Amino acid sequence: MTTVAAPEFQHRTVLLNEAVDALNIEGARADGIYIDGTFGRGGHSRLILSKLGPKGRLFGFDKDLQAIATANQINDPRFEIVHDSFATMKSALQERGVHHVDGILLDLGISSPQVDDAARGFSFQKDGPLDMRMDTTRGVSAAEWLATATEQQLEKVVRDYGEERFAFQIAKAIVASRAVEPISTTRQLAGIVANAVKTREKGKDPATRTFQAIRIFVNKELEDLETGLGEAYALLAPGARLSIISFHSLEDRMVKQFLASKAKVEQPDRRLPIRAVDLPQPLMKLVAKIKPSEAEVKDNPRSRSAVLRVAERLPFAGAAA
Repeated sequence: MTTVAAPEFQHRTVLLNEAVDALNIEGARADGIYIDGTFGRGGHSRLILSKLGPKGRLFGFDKDLQAIATANQINDPRFEIVHDSFATMKSALQERGVHHVDGILLDLGISSPQVDDAARGFSFQKDGPLDMRMDTTRGVSAAEWLATATEQQLEKVVRDYGEERFAFQIAKAIVASRAVEPISTTRQLAGIVANAVKTREKGKDPATRTFQAIRIFVNKELEDLETGLGEAYALLAPGARLSIISFHSLEDRMVKQFLASKAKVEQPDRRLPIRAVDLPQPLMKLVAKIKPSEAEVKDNPRSRSAVLRVAERLPFAGAAA
């Protein structure tokens, strides 16, 4: 029996059924091995466990200590949580004697409890310490980085990770403000950005892109994603599914390009005398691209930008990998 205490900050799992259904956990596959690379508050993990057979196994990964605390309340011998990034999944599973899995789910981005808890420093709508680390036991906080980064570094991060066209003005404003006093709270940073951004996107706080950029940088999210995609592919058994939910264009672009690189292969000149059986074969098959329904977006507005992409490792991919 799986029992989990209700968290203080509630989380609505986006594309819950769609992402888990895409793993195709049925028949003999119900006794397979699966990975939830972003445990969060366990919505996807609980649903996967409900579909697993008695011999099935699920490994969860998360950097957030609060997520780990929630995961530790799951009383199920088929489940194990790992306090680390999903970028380490291959080595972590090999240490446990697992070399191939039957499905992997990644729910990228930030969870509602992280945003809603002002003490975490992710939200520009609530005042709190400017931390932004998903794993508060490791790395440099947003405030510490803002105190030491050069103007050029600030501009590059805000521009590249936030896709912010006012990155230059924001970087200059941050440097000028920290010369007067340390930037240590979320509302302080949000105010600096608001004063630097002269035109505002309809329905968006001017600090949205800057907060996204700093969060991605501090947590090395895109580096983890790039590594994690390779780790996931290496672990997938023939016929296994990879189910990935992304929430912003930078993530989705990386996922789309990675899956496309595995699903498409460059064919040699047709004039060459090569047998059809010897032609290069794709390593994965693109299965689906799914967005939240109108009903889900209405019920949970934070789901509106989500995109689920699903791919399957082809049976003959092992020899070509």
